[in-house]
Amino acid sequence: MMQAQPSPAIWPNTRSASLSFRPIGDSDIPFLSALYASTRMEELAQIGWPEAAKRDFLNQQFLAQHQHYMRHYPGAQWLIVECDAAAAGRLYFVHWPQEIRIIDIALMPEARGKGFGTALLEDIIEEAISAGKAVSIHVERMNPALSLYRRLGFQEIEDKGVYLLMEHPGGQADPTHTII
Repeated sequence: MMQAQPSPAIWPNTRSASLSFRPIGDSDIPFLSALYASTRMEELAQIGWPEAAKRDFLNQQFLAQHQHYMRHYPGAQWLIVECDAAAAGRLYFVHWPQEIRIIDIALMPEARGKGFGTALLEDIIEEAISAGKAVSIHVERMNPALSLYRRLGFQEIEDKGVYLLMEHPGGQADPTHTII
């Protein structure tokens, strides 16, 4: 039997930042695709493809990622992060027995640098402390948010090539546990 999961609706840091959540729906796919593209623009700016080819490529990559997430993370929470009732990002996470795995966290460019990511991560860490769990996330080596994760106490626990598996001990009593 699965434990009841705390609701992000009661997270104090995100509430103080005027953020709210709602589950993703089919009508959110265009927003989620645009959000994904916004996280990849810098990479693709260096490629001499026509804009239409870049758009098609990003859409294909988004759909592949979305399908992968839905298939491989049963029981996850798939949330749209809203600011002033407008979609500002996404937060995907799942509760596992010893950890909370952040599957994905991303904000639109206009929502970055405002403390929203910090508020979201602090609330997840606080939830993990309350649950006696660690928090983990895969982070690309070139991700600008890497410094934020480190500042909040995440440590690299595994090098996966392009990605680093990072973990915050949260409320975990035994920091030498095995990652799922």
